[in-house]
Amino acid sequence: MEDRRWEREQPIGAPIFRMMRLDDIPLICEIEQEAFTTPWSAGAFHNELTSNHFAHYIVMLVDGVVAGYAGMWLIMDEAHVTNIAISGKYRGRKLGEVLVRQMQHKARSLGAVRMTLEVRASNFIAQRLYDKMGFKYVGVRKGYYTDNNEDAIIMWAELPEQDQPA
Repeated sequence: MEDRRWEREQPIGAPIFRMMRLDDIPLICEIEQEAFTTPWSAGAFHNELTSNHFAHYIVMLVDGVVAGYAGMWLIMDEAHVTNIAISGKYRGRKLGEVLVRQMQHKARSLGAVRMTLEVRASNFIAQRLYDKMGFKYVGVRKGYYTDNNEDAIIMWAELPEQDQPA
């Protein structure tokens, strides 16, 4: 694996957020391939953006480049995170925290009062991030991930009434 520490030391612009568009899908799929052993397909994202009225997806732009994205389903007053990822080039810069905070703000603005997600039992980096962002462990989904039958940790967070955008 290539050492990218020097990239993390380079200054970057402030992240900008917008809703995901269909023309973002190829870049989103590249990040999916980098980040996940069972990435979503372009068709899955297309369906989320065009046919799922529960779905809300945002992209995070850094210096005009898609550096990360996140999605959730809003069902009643609960936001269910579907996926969240940062491009490898932008990892290690605290952008995951910024992206989660933005998702929490977006969920709250849409009427959610709590948020949930599943995370691989082996993904300690993500678990620490979610814990830092107010998510608490509530249970396990045994064999949740089909690629290796790994368990998923279920986490929930109460969303503050007055939250600040990233």
